[in-house]
Amino acid sequence: GCCSDRPAVGTLLTHCRPLTLHLSNQATRPATTMVRALILAALVAAATAYSSFTPGNLPMHATARSSNLSMKIYDWKRRTADESAINEEEFTFDNLRSAPGARKRKNRKGRGIAAGQGATCGFGMRGQKSRSGRPTRPGFEGGQQPLYRRLPKFTGRPTGPGHQKEIFNLIKLDDINDAAEGATVNFDSLLETGATTKAKYSIHKVVIGREDYTAKGVTVQAHAFTKSAREAIEGAGGKCELLSKTTNAILQEA
Repeated sequence: GCCSDRPAVGTLLTHCRPLTLHLSNQATRPATTMVRALILAALVAAATAYSSFTPGNLPMHATARSSNLSMKIYDWKRRTADESAINEEEFTFDNLRSAPGARKRKNRKGRGIAAGQGATCGFGMRGQKSRSGRPTRPGFEGGQQPLYRRLPKFTGRPTGPGHQKEIFNLIKLDDINDAAEGATVNFDSLLETGATTKAKYSIHKVVIGREDYTAKGVTVQAHAFTKSAREAIEGAGGKCELLSKTTNAILQEA
C-alpha cells in the first residue's frame, strides 16, 4: 500500500511547485515596484537640489558683483622704469614716498614654518649659538687668539673704558689775523665776524696755522693753547686767557 502512494505524492509535489513560484512572484512584484518608485523619487529630489545651487537660479545682484580692487604693477628694474611723472611733480612733505621696492617687509620669525623662519627662527636646533641669551662674550673667537690681543699696543696714556681723551675744536692763528689791536678774541667773536664756522665740540684750542701770525696786542680766550701758539701770541704783545671747560670762566691770565 505504501509503495502505491509514492507516485501520487510525487505528482502532487510536481504540480505544487509552479503554483508556489507564481505566488512568490506575485508577492515580490509590489515590493520591486515600490523600490523603483523610491529610487526615482530620490533621483528627482537630488536633481532639484542640485539645480537650486546653479548660478542660473541665483539673483542678478549676486552674480553681477564686480571687485573694486585694483593692483598697481611696479617696474622693479629702475633702469627701465618710467619716471617721467617725477619730473612733473613738485615734491612736498605730504607726497614724499619711497621708490618701488625700496622698503622690504620685515622678516617675522617664530610664526610657523610657512613663514620661512618659524620654529628655530634660523638658529638651528642644537649648539651653543641656538641657546637663549648671548652665547659668547664680545670679541670671543672660539678660543683662538682674538683680534684685540693680536694687535700691538701703543705705550703711553691708556685707552679704553674709563680712559677718554679730550677732543677740542681747533682755532688757528690765521683766523685771528684780522682782529684789531687791543681786541679780545674768542670763539664766539670769531663766529660773529665770519672768521670761523660752527664747531662740533664745545671746548676750543688755539693752534698754529699755515700762515704767519700778524695780529698785534690781541687778548685770546680759549680752553687750551699749544706751546707754539702761546709763544706766537705773547711774542706779538698779546695775552692768553685760559677758560674753564665747564663754565667758560677765566681761570688764568698769562
